Amino acid sequence: MRFPPSFLDEIRDRVPISSVIGQRVSWDRKKTNAGRGDYWACCPFHGEKTPSFHCEDRKGRYHCFGCGVSGDHFRFLTDLDSMSFPEAVQRIADMAGVPMPAMDPQAEKREEKRRTLIDVMELAAAFFQDRLQASDGAKARAYLRERGLSARTIDTFRLGYAPESRNALKEFLAAKGVERQEIEACGLVVHGPDIAVSYDRFRDRIMFPILSSREKVIAFGGRAMRPDALAKYLNSNETELFHKGNVLFNFARARRALSGADGAGTVIAVEGYMDVIALHQAGIENAVAPLGTALTENQLQLLWRMTSEPVLCFDGDSAGQRAADRAAGVALPLLKPGHSLKFAYLPEGKDPDDLVREGGRQAFEQIMRQARPLADTVFEREAGQDDNATPERRAAIEARINTLVQTIGDENVRRHYQQDFRNRLYQRFRGGPRGGGFPPKGARGRGLEAQRTGGFSPSERLSRSPLASFRLAGATLTFRECQLVFCLLTHPELAREDFDSIAALSFDAAEMRAFWPAFLAEASRPDAGRERLRQRLEDAGFGALINQLKNHVSRNVSWIAGPDAALEDVREVYRQALSLHNRARSLARQKAEIEREIGEATEEGNLELLEELMPALITVQNEISRIDNQEAEIEGFGLMSGRGGRSGATG
Repeated sequence: MRFPPSFLDEIRDRVPISSVIGQRVSWDRKKTNAGRGDYWACCPFHGEKTPSFHCEDRKGRYHCFGCGVSGDHFRFLTDLDSMSFPEAVQRIADMAGVPMPAMDPQAEKREEKRRTLIDVMELAAAFFQDRLQASDGAKARAYLRERGLSARTIDTFRLGYAPESRNALKEFLAAKGVERQEIEACGLVVHGPDIAVSYDRFRDRIMFPILSSREKVIAFGGRAMRPDALAKYLNSNETELFHKGNVLFNFARARRALSGADGAGTVIAVEGYMDVIALHQAGIENAVAPLGTALTENQLQLLWRMTSEPVLCFDGDSAGQRAADRAAGVALPLLKPGHSLKFAYLPEGKDPDDLVREGGRQAFEQIMRQARPLADTVFEREAGQDDNATPERRAAIEARINTLVQTIGDENVRRHYQQDFRNRLYQRFRGGPRGGGFPPKGARGRGLEAQRTGGFSPSERLSRSPLASFRLAGATLTFRECQLVFCLLTHPELAREDFDSIAALSFDAAEMRAFWPAFLAEASRPDAGRERLRQRLEDAGFGALINQLKNHVSRNVSWIAGPDAALEDVREVYRQALSLHNRARSLARQKAEIEREIGEATEEGNLELLEELMPALITVQNEISRIDNQEAEIEGFGLMSGRGGRSGATG
């Protein structure tokens, strides 16, 4: 149902967000300032040891500087507890002591129907449990004993048995007063216009209740006892309660394991019900399974709601590899910062049950330690093991990989994948025939630009200036980025003035990507003065990087690093550096997109489109050159810091 915005605002205002979140986390006593409504904790959405999850009562918002999640009261409950939005509203309204607005009559009817169907499914689950312990469940009990399941495990997962009868369940439910339409709506019987008398869907099968995120029985999976059954496993059909592609078996228990005292590191997706149950019995409680089908987009989103990097565990045979390929194809378009996958492969012919029976929990955990990132899996699949491929085969590999990377929806993730795969290809084939290989981007096609600019490109001219960038492992940090970060380090009050802007900044250098979340977490603290901020960051292991920044900035604009630098001057330098940084990254994205379109137009022979794109590319390149030259001319400001004026300053 829809709620009036005024109602949502009212209950949000009445309930501090810390009261909602504080029921699920323990606040860090060192970083939290309860008097100011400023709270810090270890993030409940991903495993961490250092608190980077922040919420402010004044804003009614939370944000994790580690995994990037953010939201309000309702978002916290829907994301962490998998509540529906109306349920989250009901929870906050109850805490606020405010009555809920009248529900739409049609919505009331639908909700009442769902509650009734859930009651029917609970009756069915109890029926199957009772029959497992009855005389006709002896064969099923023997099978479960052979699989090594204890009575406690059977009870935990509420396993049952559907007797070999066409109407045992139907008659049981009818005797309980359940109407025919409700039994049919739950998918417990097979019915239809061509079926004179409906009959039980599940017969002579071990029954696995499938629970919702709120641990209500919404469906069943049944394993056939007869070897000649048409389907070894049979799931409930789609109903009002159950949509197979939106559900993971054991989701609620695995989520509890992740947030419990033991703090399981990630969630593991295995292939079937019995895999999950065997792992649970071995003490690995953070496993889930799709319901007999390939992993869907919605199921992948459920995994990411529990952890930023779930592990998909597949059999080591060709079928397992095909399943991994399908999962990678589903995941690539959905990737975003902080969300990825790992892949683990079992020894051929083994399933998780075999591993834990033969080698205990340690045997399975060893397989998990060998899990490989999604990028490794995709690259090895496409590039193979042929290190001496011909130029034509290398070109084909590059084309396939580029096609896959283009499916990634998030621009930043796509760019990093492009660079990562280009580097991998270069490393793989650099020992091949002379003239082959894939040189890093930017190492070719500079001739025309060099002719126009006296032999040096804008970036080369900048590198020869006294304000040259310096290289960190894997990427170069430009002078403007050094200026920007150093201004914030020496004057953390600037960070608090413009926190939303700096929280959105991104960098290519690996050290900066590691440093930035730590800086944001520390700089946002009210007591983050210059010396204390630096000390905390040095204690966190970033002392060498800070010294690099200081030395680089001091060599070129020494007054910024001085103790007497006026805040007004530093603020001016910071604003200009921030503007240049944002503009440069925007232009780089535009250039990459135009180059991609030019590549596609060239392949298709679309001359008309090429004529449109080339001027646009030149315009962007000229603007990039202008910014590079502008940066090379900046000597900084400092009129109020003892300098005689502003030299080379541009707006």
